Amino acid sequence: MDVIQAIRERHSVRNYLDKKIEQDKIQALKAKIEEVNGKGDLHLQLLEDAGKTFNRLMSRAMGLGSAPSVIACVGRDDDTLDERIGYYGEQVVLLAQDLGLNTCWAGTYSKSNVPCDIADGERLSIVIAIGYGRNQGSAHKSKTPEQVAPDIESAPEWFKFGVEMALLAPTAINQQKFQIRLDEKGEVEFNDKGGVLSKIDLGIVKYHFEAGADHIRAVDGK
Repeated sequence: MDVIQAIRERHSVRNYLDKKIEQDKIQALKAKIEEVNGKGDLHLQLLEDAGKTFNRLMSRAMGLGSAPSVIACVGRDDDTLDERIGYYGEQVVLLAQDLGLNTCWAGTYSKSNVPCDIADGERLSIVIAIGYGRNQGSAHKSKTPEQVAPDIESAPEWFKFGVEMALLAPTAINQQKFQIRLDEKGEVEFNDKGGVLSKIDLGIVKYHFEAGADHIRAVDGK
């Protein structure tokens, strides 16, 4: 499965089977996490036993209490942390999709019950539920390309496809509070319009856009 197919097929899943992730898949995920930790100055950790991470009433009501495992999204705490977590964490999420697993970015969890390591100067930003879903989730309602990229009509194909992929990015409460534009120099600008976990959302959006744009460029040989 290539990254575009993974983006198209991946949906948030909140209800999970009582089934452990096989060790070969655990090792593949840990290898990817080690890679993105190095690139993003992060400390993401795959916790095979989610423990009481989703012990809060709201989490249980959403079904996340059934998630067998969790990825703790930890990193050096500065103004870029949330965006870095979104950008690099989504790469792990899409690998999970490729491995036949399901995931959910979860902002509601019991922070004190996440059994992860947090060094001095680091912060736990969010967690990702991971396991075998009871279903494959469903597509979210989406804005139109014109709503997030007002000048898209005159943009090149790589930009248009990048926006298409960006609109498939998971965002908190499906808010899609971002805009993308191509400036006069041909540089892509991403604007965060605020909202719950919007910096994490923006990082995910950027990765989706880049994956889409790179795909078209590779096809066109540019």
